[in-house]
Amino acid sequence: MNKAEKELRKLFKIAGINVNGKNPWDIKVHNKRFFKRTLTDGPLGFGESYMDGDWDSEQLDETVARIQRAALGDKIKKNLPLILFLAKSKFIDVATIKKSYVVGRVHYGVGNELYERMLDRDMNYTCGYWKGLGDINTAWKNPKNLDKAEAAKLDLICRKLHLKPGMKVFDVGCGFGNFARFAAANYKVKVVGITITKEQAELARIRCKGLPVDIRLEDYREMKPEKFDRIVAIGMVEHVTHKHYEKFMQIMDSFLKPDGLFMIHTIGSPVSTTHADPWTEKYLFPNSHLASIAQIAKAAENKFLIEDLQNFGAYYYPTLMSWDRNFDKSWKELKRLYPEKYDDRFYRMWKLYLLGSAGGFKARLMQLWQIVLSKSNTLEVYQSVR
Repeated sequence: MNKAEKELRKLFKIAGINVNGKNPWDIKVHNKRFFKRTLTDGPLGFGESYMDGDWDSEQLDETVARIQRAALGDKIKKNLPLILFLAKSKFIDVATIKKSYVVGRVHYGVGNELYERMLDRDMNYTCGYWKGLGDINTAWKNPKNLDKAEAAKLDLICRKLHLKPGMKVFDVGCGFGNFARFAAANYKVKVVGITITKEQAELARIRCKGLPVDIRLEDYREMKPEKFDRIVAIGMVEHVTHKHYEKFMQIMDSFLKPDGLFMIHTIGSPVSTTHADPWTEKYLFPNSHLASIAQIAKAAENKFLIEDLQNFGAYYYPTLMSWDRNFDKSWKELKRLYPEKYDDRFYRMWKLYLLGSAGGFKARLMQLWQIVLSKSNTLEVYQSVR
């Protein structure tokens, strides 16, 4: 047993994880290079080692949850590449308009055929609202619950925005057009939706056909001045990054009518940082960042009042577990039909993404917030809904 293995085994013990142990969350090592790769490159080495088949876990979500609760990443000595990565995240602007389109190609453009099989019937790619659907640790095992949770999320957003027929709504980061379609069909509003992903825009236009919905392929910073009664950003602020939060708020302020409401539905961090996880940044969400409440509130100063804030991050666990179930169920078909896109390394990368994220929410070190903001031009009390 070399030095790297001894040190990493010791760290895993802190998290209650045994190497080649009998618990379902224990790590089964297939190639001993795993130890050196993880100690040398931290989260990046840990993730790449999994993608290469160096290790496995029967209960990957719990493995990651235990690692995160024990903050093992902070206990691994930072090497030069990691130090440079952190410095780049802090000082270099990774979210220019040009760079913002990169995540559209790398992640959201990975293939509509994947998302059609993985997501719910309305193709929501954000956390569902699982209230009333049972124990969140097991509710995901009923396949019908994902559709219910996502529909409940969309309706919750519409009710929090107090939508009324004829209103004009801006859906910034509209994804596959699921909110735009739901709001236009059920609340009789007009919607302008933007996305930075060509594949999403094309499918969203098809899915919203016949409704008063205008889907555009552009960055919010490219838009010409326009006024809206309501604005919603669902799963979009994660791509704004810390250098652009204030500018983002300024632009949303300029788009919103004086008596309007603005909702942010976003994954967030309980602590303020300026960087993403290196593995996630490289393979899944380039040029992205999870904001803290402090960072969002600071950016909103002198522009918006926070009228309502709800945290239901725990609901992301059953959402992700549902996506993982659907992904596994569809994998053989995806690999057979699209072998040029989806190989075994992609499968392992996507599994670590879904189950690793589930572990992060299970550990409560990742949050999901719905934040309602106003322009404070009225004394009317905002009526919150749950």
